[in-house]
Amino acid sequence: MDLSDPTTLVLSVILCFFVALFFFGRKRSTKYNLPPGPRTLPIIGNLHILDPKKPYQTLHQLSKKYGPVYTIKLGEEEVVVLCGYDAVKDALVNHADEFSGRARVPIIHEIIKGYGVIFANNDNWKVMRRFTLSALRDFGMGKETIENKITDECDFLVKKIRSYKGEPFDNLMIINAAVANIIVSILLSHRFAYEDPTLVKLINIVHENMKLIGTSAAMLYNAFPSVMCWFSTIKEKVAKNTNVLYEFIRETFTNQRKELDVNDQRNLIDSFLVKQQEEKPQLYFSNENLTELVTDLFVAGMETTSTTLRWALLLMMKYPEIQRTVQSEIEKVIGSAEPQVIHRKQMPYTDAVIHEIQRFGNIVPTNLPHATTQDVNFRGYLLPKGGHVMPLLTSVLYDKDHFVKADEFYPEHFLDSSGNFVKKEAFMPFSAGKRSCAGESLAKLELFIFFTRLLQNFTFQAPPGATLDLTPAVGLTTGPLPHKICAIPRV
Repeated sequence: MDLSDPTTLVLSVILCFFVALFFFGRKRSTKYNLPPGPRTLPIIGNLHILDPKKPYQTLHQLSKKYGPVYTIKLGEEEVVVLCGYDAVKDALVNHADEFSGRARVPIIHEIIKGYGVIFANNDNWKVMRRFTLSALRDFGMGKETIENKITDECDFLVKKIRSYKGEPFDNLMIINAAVANIIVSILLSHRFAYEDPTLVKLINIVHENMKLIGTSAAMLYNAFPSVMCWFSTIKEKVAKNTNVLYEFIRETFTNQRKELDVNDQRNLIDSFLVKQQEEKPQLYFSNENLTELVTDLFVAGMETTSTTLRWALLLMMKYPEIQRTVQSEIEKVIGSAEPQVIHRKQMPYTDAVIHEIQRFGNIVPTNLPHATTQDVNFRGYLLPKGGHVMPLLTSVLYDKDHFVKADEFYPEHFLDSSGNFVKKEAFMPFSAGKRSCAGESLAKLELFIFFTRLLQNFTFQAPPGATLDLTPAVGLTTGPLPHKICAIPRV
């Protein structure tokens, strides 16, 4: 069934309504005091008022009527939505422990079953996150070695872009491949050629799953999983793609186990396998956790950074005067030398532009769903343990109390009147609190080096006659719509 078709989607909602009448009938416990929200319809809740392509925009708009903390019903699931910097910070930072759970998302949970780190909970999440942070540090994050790897990867990327000789090309695959090679070097000490069939297949799988999970069909599945499983194929598509990733990862660590040297651990997989040998009885360092952890890190380590870089190039084409100012600063501070992290503090305008790209790009607008780990009193409401909470990142990054021209691309958000870089507390693209992105420092390093190196070597322009559209694509992450670019060599 094609749930991308509006008519089919409406019929599906109606069908869910009547079928669900036979399965559901829960009433909210009077013990709890959830914040008010829009009036609901039986069974479907508030699904009918959400923009199926940009639900985060509807959720942000609703806060103007119902305030920064309100409840919305997605099918039978009551979700507490947090809007604006103050409310999101209050929950994720001031009440960090209470909001550190991960809500159950059926289309994802039924596939990964709580393994890994991103969608794990309780002790499994704590152990996997602690191991992940330690392993990322051990194998390069925050060290000169990883900076050198990024610089080396830039050489390959620049060479590949030069091969197009200024002609139009789609940068989706090569930007994803370049960024993927950085996390792959940490995970399994390997680098793929950009045309490698294995890497191309893995990138396509990740890209397709990001789109599928962000569709209205996925939203409907998550609202009524026990009903939708009978006539929707979306979960099977996501699962099939994920299993291809799993097969590659299992084959990789099976081969690495054969040549494992406890005294010479080469990468994160080796480090996990050593922990696996040491853990008796085996509680956390299982093959299932290893498979999902590597999947989590590969997807997160590639998708968000590469999407941000693609927004960066599109925005530089859209605003050529900003591109020229960045290039002038690069010439002044770096010249023809290789960009290094030590240059960042000397380049306030470039730093401001990168921050504004992340803010404006808004690539994870709904955030990943949180859950309360206990009953919690929050802003006058009593929220139940295990309650679904959505700290809406788009409402933070577009908070007009903190960004004066929130709806515009405006690097001056991060500059003072003297042109010095200014930190903004509402700059939260990596989320905040105990569920914030584990690879944040690596992502920041990648963005700075890749971005400056690309603008050092090329001026990016739209193909002749092309219209530059800043409308975000539909997906769990919101990248640019498909487009082509021209890279004119500068040196």
